[in-house]
Amino acid sequence: MLVRTLLVLLLLVRVASAQAPVVTEGDFAIRDFRFDSGEVLPELRLHYRTVGTPQRDAAGKVRNAVIVMHGTGGTGGQFVGPTFAGELFGPGQPLDAAKFYVVMPDAIGHGKSSKPSDGLRAKFPRYGYGDMVRAQYRLMTEGLGAGRLRLVMGTSMGGMHTWLWGQRYADAMDALMPLASLPDQISARNRAWRRVAIDAIRTDPEWKGGDYASQPRGLRTVAQMLWLMSSNPVIRLKQAPTLADADRVLDEYVATYIKANDANDVLYAIEASRDYDPKPGLEKIVAPLVAINSADDIINPPELGVLEREIGRVKRGKAIVLPLSDKTAGHGTHTLAAVWKEHLVALLAQ
Repeated sequence: MLVRTLLVLLLLVRVASAQAPVVTEGDFAIRDFRFDSGEVLPELRLHYRTVGTPQRDAAGKVRNAVIVMHGTGGTGGQFVGPTFAGELFGPGQPLDAAKFYVVMPDAIGHGKSSKPSDGLRAKFPRYGYGDMVRAQYRLMTEGLGAGRLRLVMGTSMGGMHTWLWGQRYADAMDALMPLASLPDQISARNRAWRRVAIDAIRTDPEWKGGDYASQPRGLRTVAQMLWLMSSNPVIRLKQAPTLADADRVLDEYVATYIKANDANDVLYAIEASRDYDPKPGLEKIVAPLVAINSADDIINPPELGVLEREIGRVKRGKAIVLPLSDKTAGHGTHTLAAVWKEHLVALLAQ
C-alpha cells in the first residue's frame, strides 16, 4: 500500500512539473537611451522573463505577445509564483503558455535591469514613468519583435504604466488590464506616503548624497511605510493581534526588506511617479480596457470615486472594484489572480 501511494505521489509530481510552463530569462540592451530629463545612458539594460513560444506572422512579427508589468520595487519574477502564474499560465488557463507568449520585464531601476546600485548611484539618470514605458515598448517591438500585443497588463506601478501604454501606443494592443491603480496624477494620501519615504532617505545624513557605505537608517522608514500601505487592516490584525506581535512582525519585515533593497534604487523608484498623469489622454485609449481595484486598497480607496468618474472617458472602458473578502489582500490583491481572473477571461473573449 505504501509503495502504491508513493508511486501515485511521484506521478502527480511529474504531471505538475510537465504542466508548469518553463520560464526563460534574457536581456535587451538599448544604446544611448535618452531620458525625458535629457540625460543619456550609453547602454540601458532591460532584463525580462518569458513563458510560452512566440508565434509569428508572414512578416515575422510576433502576434501572441502579452506584457505583464510589476509594481514599485518589484520585478518580473513576482509573476512566476503560484498565486499568479499558477492561476494564469497553465494548460486551459487564461494566459495558457501553449497559446500566449508572456513577457515579464524588470522595469528601469528594478531587478536585473539597469539601476542606480549598479555603480552610478545618485548619478544614475533621474527616470520617470514615461521613460519606463518607452523602454518597455522598445523591448517588445525592437527586442522581441512583437507586432500588435494581445494584452497589456500591470499591477500597481505596472497598472499605471498600462494606462500610459493605452494612450501613447493606442494601436499596439488588443486589450488592456490595469490593476490596483488610478487614471489620475499621484496626489493626497498616495503622494503623502511617497513623500514620507522620499524625505526619510534624502534628509538622512547617512545617505550622504547617495554615496553611503551602508544602508542609511531612512530605509527603515520606507519599509515601515510599505508594510503599512500594502495590505488590509483585517489581515494585519490577524498577523499582529497584540502590541508585542505588531512590533515583532514589523521588525521582521523591516529587517528582511533592508537586506534585499538598496536605498538609491528605492528612492529613484518611488520618485519616478512624479511624471505620472494619464488623465488628459484617456480619450486616446481605443482598445477594450478593464480596470480592476479592490475595496480594501488603502492606496487607491474606492471612496475617492476617481476610477468610477474617469472610466467614462475611456471609449471601451470598464471599471471593477472587488469587495473586501477573505480572499482580498488590500493593495496586494493585484497579484492574487484567482480573485479576478474571470474578468481577464471576459476581456480576452472580446
